[in-house]
Amino acid sequence: MAKRPTVYDVAQRAGVSIATVSFTFRQPEKVKPTTRDSVLAAAHALGYVPSASARGLAKGRTGALGLFSYDYLRAEEPTGAPAADMSSTEGGGEVEVVRDGDEENLRAFPLYVDEVQRGVELECRQRGYALLIGGGSHADSGAIITDVAGRVDGLAVFPHTVPDDVLDRIASRIPVVALSESPHHDNLSHVTIDNAAAMQALTGHLIADHGLTDLLFVGDTRFPENGARFEGFRTALRAAGLPVPRKPLAQESRSDGRNLVAELLARGRLPQALVCVTDDLALDLMDMLAENGISVPGRVAVTGFDGIVAGRISRPALTTIRQPMERMGRAAVDILIDRLEHRSEPPICIQLPARLVLRESCGCSTA
Repeated sequence: MAKRPTVYDVAQRAGVSIATVSFTFRQPEKVKPTTRDSVLAAAHALGYVPSASARGLAKGRTGALGLFSYDYLRAEEPTGAPAADMSSTEGGGEVEVVRDGDEENLRAFPLYVDEVQRGVELECRQRGYALLIGGGSHADSGAIITDVAGRVDGLAVFPHTVPDDVLDRIASRIPVVALSESPHHDNLSHVTIDNAAAMQALTGHLIADHGLTDLLFVGDTRFPENGARFEGFRTALRAAGLPVPRKPLAQESRSDGRNLVAELLARGRLPQALVCVTDDLALDLMDMLAENGISVPGRVAVTGFDGIVAGRISRPALTTIRQPMERMGRAAVDILIDRLEHRSEPPICIQLPARLVLRESCGCSTA
């Protein structure tokens, strides 16, 4: 078997140092284009591929970070769904033809998780780290995340994806950053926003600038960040001298949204505003309201939280709290790399600023 080319072979052929070869593959933006081209040409001629495992052995690290996520992809196409039409093409192939709405169960736009993940990816690339992404349901996540954690130097996790005891065990061995959650007596670093203050600002806008006094909060508040948003809503009502509800209107799925809207209409209880715990929920409710001929914001204002792309291009465009999602992902990578260099230091908590984005769904003009 022929000897595998090494970094020394590439450096000799290109007439550069081995450090320059390393930078070319790990941080190419730091190498002059002409030098980079020479190194890549030498590597191509020799058939050289850089070895991440070899770098890891030298440093006692893998050179990779992990991200444990979940997928917002909704249920797959239901069993027994009608077959799609097929149209022939000139080349003899076939193209599936679907009617608008046939794929309503599939996400069409980047959501919160996607945008945070993009920030993680970009920062890993800039800092010369590979990224390993894993995911699964909370019930079966223990074995999966343990496998991921065994392959990386540090790990970022989205909320409610992994049991707390599993995370604590992993955090005793490698740095772990929890995304979107505030610290709650754990050994993890955190990247989050002030959910309560952000929702208080949004609710205060509806009350002070639009004169609304009948507002309902909609969403599942079992998770800490959602509970904080509900508390921000309650604080704004209390400050305005308005009735403060003890519980929100819980809603977890699209079918729940249809039932919720139908129930409110049947009781004649449609409020002046529906303040939703997420953009996904707000957009679903706007669809339900439109199906029932209810104008947004003419009859009822609707607001969301997160700032996903779909809310910007919906009609009406969605008023929301915009989280700095890409920045959150980048901050998580910064923390992990810093903790790798300073292992004895305590966990870090970063609270990033959020923005109130005023659009049409609350009655604001975007002109």
